[in-house]
Amino acid sequence: MPGIADAYWATPPVARTVASAVFASSVGVYTHMLSSSPFYFHWKLLWAFPPGIHRIVTSFLLTGPGLSVLMDTYFIFTYLSQLEKSNSKFTRKEDLIWYLMFVGGIIITLNSLFTGAGGYLQALLIAMCYTATQDQRGQTAHFYIITIPAQLMPYCLLLVQLLFPNGWYMVKIGLTGLVAAHMHDFLVRLYPEFGNGPNLIPTPWFISWIMETPRVNNTVYGSATVPPRGGSPRGGPLPDSWRTAGPGRRLG
Repeated sequence: MPGIADAYWATPPVARTVASAVFASSVGVYTHMLSSSPFYFHWKLLWAFPPGIHRIVTSFLLTGPGLSVLMDTYFIFTYLSQLEKSNSKFTRKEDLIWYLMFVGGIIITLNSLFTGAGGYLQALLIAMCYTATQDQRGQTAHFYIITIPAQLMPYCLLLVQLLFPNGWYMVKIGLTGLVAAHMHDFLVRLYPEFGNGPNLIPTPWFISWIMETPRVNNTVYGSATVPPRGGSPRGGPLPDSWRTAGPGRRLG
């Protein structure tokens, strides 16, 4: 068990946190330990009492039933790990968090306007797959038993949705993720690279500010707090490993 725990805590922290939340939420709902109601979004619920602001996040945490719980969690972890560890657009953890916020906002907006869907994990999965494979052009990927160009993977995931009940409906949800990811890529990479313009959606300063948290070093006498980068005493609620390079580590 210590080996499993060490392997778990050695995984990329953002990918680990999101995948764990998806798996725990889905298992809780499908074993009837949790109600599915808080995991669906509708804009009218934002004005209810109490406000359903949490749905902006929880609407991305529920997989399909059955094997989808394992498969969707696996794909979420795989693609998010690739973005966190090696994607050229996300050199800092806050850049990746801003990507999730931006893409998630576009997905919610498009679905509210065109599909009426309330759960968006499939759209987020397609978005992350598209973004991850943009740096893999010229490489190949294994899709079940066939080998395909890596950049075709998100489109294959969309086509597979047609094999399941309500397949076309799920494809429409997935397409919103594809649009969101392409929009992010255009604003962050394509326009600056080919239009000689700036990054149109830079990571907001407040995300970096939140992640400026003191380091906690374990010593034989207890824990010692070291000021964050630049010597500033301000801090935040997120672990320091989220804004540093390398694998995540449990604090304390």
